[in-house]
Amino acid sequence: MPWTETARLEYDRRGGRYASDLTDREWALIEPFMPSPRRIGRPRTTDLREVMNAILYMASTGCQWAYLPKDFPPPSTVQRYFYEWRDSGRLKAINQYLVMAARERDGRDATPSAGVIDCQSVKTTERGGVSGFDAGKKVKGRKRHIVTDTLGLMVGLVAHAADIQDRDGAPAVLQSIRHAFPRLRHVFADGGYAGPKLRSALDKIGDWTLEIVKRSDAAKGFEVLPRRWVVERAFAWLGRCRRLAKDWEKTIASAEAWITIAHIRRVTRHLARHCQTS
Repeated sequence: MPWTETARLEYDRRGGRYASDLTDREWALIEPFMPSPRRIGRPRTTDLREVMNAILYMASTGCQWAYLPKDFPPPSTVQRYFYEWRDSGRLKAINQYLVMAARERDGRDATPSAGVIDCQSVKTTERGGVSGFDAGKKVKGRKRHIVTDTLGLMVGLVAHAADIQDRDGAPAVLQSIRHAFPRLRHVFADGGYAGPKLRSALDKIGDWTLEIVKRSDAAKGFEVLPRRWVVERAFAWLGRCRRLAKDWEKTIASAEAWITIAHIRRVTRHLARHCQTS
């Protein structure tokens, strides 16, 4: 998209305290999913919007918990809510709702019928946890295995060791979206997913159609491939969050949570801009 003056004004976020802070329109999309105050015990004093702003600040800048600015709630409080929302599935629920809302805004059915699968190998750190060596990419770390719809919205995610081949990791990520997006049964993929081994594995978890989109042998240099470019663009969108420059997390659950947060950040901004222009 060319950076015209209109586009610059549309994407400008200098009005808030930090560029990562939620606008009123963005918060309105997320607020219904926030937990209600408990009926017993000490009344809640923490502003959940500020907690979400702190989490988005960390995702955008890549800072550590201890380096969270003082005008956010205490790091221990933000961390407690992060783990609670991660383990309760609240972040996944928010992401699913936003994906469905974004599809309906574009005149599509809320649940997609086709998707695109791919993975990205990233380095891990000395913190430990699940890790492996991707001999093809020469990366020691983990793979982020995602499924997007044909618009590039992330509908499925599984993180695993980088030494697991694409065709071996695909059944897990497709299995994870069977109930959330039951209409999605046609999947586009690259040559790394070809072969009878994956097709046999998919037959055990449902009725899936796998379409391999291969690069032409006669092509030279860069080539935009049908369907496959959508998932590559999705990785580029996620990569705007510096927290995802590496996999800094010890646990798979936290690694997947930060990827989900990065996608929530992107889709809330997309929907809020549409509401503003409308």
